[in-house]
Amino acid sequence: MSSSDIFIGETIGTAVLILLGGGVCAAVTLKASKARNAGWLAIAFGWGFAVMTAVYISAPLSGAHLNPAVTLALAIKDGGWDNVPIYWAGQLLGAMIGATLVWVAYYGQFQVHLTDKEIVGEPTAKSVEAEEKGAGPVLGIFSTGPEVRNVVQNLATEIIGTVVLILAILTQGLNDKGNGLGTLGALITAFVVVSIGLSLGGPTGYAINPARDLGPRIVHALLPLPNKGGSDWSYAWIPVVGPLIGGAIAAGIYNLAFA
Repeated sequence: MSSSDIFIGETIGTAVLILLGGGVCAAVTLKASKARNAGWLAIAFGWGFAVMTAVYISAPLSGAHLNPAVTLALAIKDGGWDNVPIYWAGQLLGAMIGATLVWVAYYGQFQVHLTDKEIVGEPTAKSVEAEEKGAGPVLGIFSTGPEVRNVVQNLATEIIGTVVLILAILTQGLNDKGNGLGTLGALITAFVVVSIGLSLGGPTGYAINPARDLGPRIVHALLPLPNKGGSDWSYAWIPVVGPLIGGAIAAGIYNLAFA
């Protein structure tokens, strides 16, 4: 795989991943959406099928990492570090593109939702200050956040979920020799993501992917959304650092137990 193929493949694949994954979050969250209040089951399966679709599209070009934690784990496992920055750059750019496309697709719903006084309330000096520092009313469409703010628990949850994901990938022999995830592997990985969402997603929203969280959070901060509130930057490091630690741990477990 050439550097350009890797960058293009990861950009396109991660854009599709975030478009469909963020799209299901928007569909369930936003007022005037036909899928509003469809629930956590819809979100978990929506993200799983988003992974599957993105993998099928990008695997021929880049091997479909779509996640900096996957790229890190494979580099640790195989000792190949040369293309890591290219993978990470494509993944972050793709995540930002995908988040922007979610906004375009749901533009009208965002406007209705964020101008509804029943949802955003009448702004006060205290509420404005709180939202600037914390999570705005639609940040969950773009990025993850904890139900209970506990740094140790939140970090541990992201690490544990990512270890499960990466071990599932590595033990299938996925991405070996540039073959990508493969037809069956993409489906298996999709259901692993669904399982993680259903079983471990409750505490933090299961980022398990630094680009998936950071790229859309940047887009949320930049978009001209009315009454959007803050992007919760005080929490933003956890869904980046946690999955990277989880990926490194998973690679270490694989090398010790399976290699």
